Amino acid sequence: MSDGMSMPTQELPIVPPGSPQAGGAAAPGAPLNNSAGQPGPWQRPTAPRAPGRFGRLWLKLKHSPAWVAPAALLTCFLGLAATVLATNPTDDLGPTTCAFKLVTGFDCPGCGGTRAFYYVLTLNLPEAARNHAIAVFAAPFLAYLYLSWALRRVFPSVKWRLPQFRITASMASMFLIAWGGYWVIRNLPFAPFTLLYV
Repeated sequence: MSDGMSMPTQELPIVPPGSPQAGGAAAPGAPLNNSAGQPGPWQRPTAPRAPGRFGRLWLKLKHSPAWVAPAALLTCFLGLAATVLATNPTDDLGPTTCAFKLVTGFDCPGCGGTRAFYYVLTLNLPEAARNHAIAVFAAPFLAYLYLSWALRRVFPSVKWRLPQFRITASMASMFLIAWGGYWVIRNLPFAPFTLLYV
């Protein structure tokens, strides 16, 4: 001021950089301060969540021996084959279980697959092809893929291996197109395509 009198000054508190008051993030493990400037509770590291039932099952399967996955898949296949042989889906007793066929009256893309599987198991290949030719065509490729994969997992130290069969995108597209065409022609209501209707 012009009369020479000086105003008393007020010292401001020193705020360290990185503190919440300075607008920065607090250091890890540092106490949190509340609005009154008093230290708050300490930050505690959160414990990792224990895996659930499916997580524990996945970890067991992940660290299981290499032969477990091929053996499990083979067991499922053998159980399915035994069920199909025991029930004999070719007896044509009762209504169809295909929802698409019940609603539309047409064969769905998979109709006849179970019966074709039954005829393959009983070595009646002509009747299997009549019920679902695409499934019969794909069966040897699926069996080869499983065999080559299982041998690599169960016997990794064996030098001799089956040549690996790789399914490319173009091969898969051609197979799906052929499957779609087969689905169409088997539903045509005139000979000789009526022989393919199941």
